[in-house]
Amino acid sequence: MPTMKPQDIMKEKSSLWIFGYGSLVWKPDFEFKRRKIGHIKGYKRRFWHGDDFHRGDKEKPGRVVTLVADEEACTWGVAYEVTECQAEASLQYLNTREVVLGGYITKMVEFIPKERGHGSVLALVYIATPDNPIYLGPASDKEIAAQIVTCRGNTGHNIEYLVRLAEFMRDYCPEVEDEHLFSIETAVLNIFNNCGGLKSKDQKSMLLEVM
Repeated sequence: MPTMKPQDIMKEKSSLWIFGYGSLVWKPDFEFKRRKIGHIKGYKRRFWHGDDFHRGDKEKPGRVVTLVADEEACTWGVAYEVTECQAEASLQYLNTREVVLGGYITKMVEFIPKERGHGSVLALVYIATPDNPIYLGPASDKEIAAQIVTCRGNTGHNIEYLVRLAEFMRDYCPEVEDEHLFSIETAVLNIFNNCGGLKSKDQKSMLLEVM
């Protein structure tokens, strides 16, 4: 899938903002100047995309998030400011990670920082659409959870992806109730509880140990 060229994005700008709402919130792995917590409007985060490289494989694709258009919704995450000298290397890395291996396309969206007094900025975001061959689409929380607990890829277990994302939301956006995300996390915990595998109060640590 095509991606935007760095020189096109950087025209008349000294920096670029990149919005992350999945693994990018805790694992950017590219150089940036600074980051801001905030949200974009008009999209909801959903575990509807397949991953056959990072969190799954060809036989068992994992479940990762994408954005689905919804006028009433907003999605919280992190925006990273990348300077002109950092942009080409950062976008080349993200093109491989998100587009070539992940099947995402790029769009520009308005990012609204959480911090008061900071105006909105245009940000690049990666979105997987239903015409992608590894797009999985909607499923129940239980079905998504059952898939997540059985999948592992080159980057790690699918459970880690879910737990780290939920951890980010609790730590940085505690006032936001991400029902879809937390319902799937609960469904994963229930799978282990029903098997007698989780008795500790610190369930997040227990899940990470399971991996």
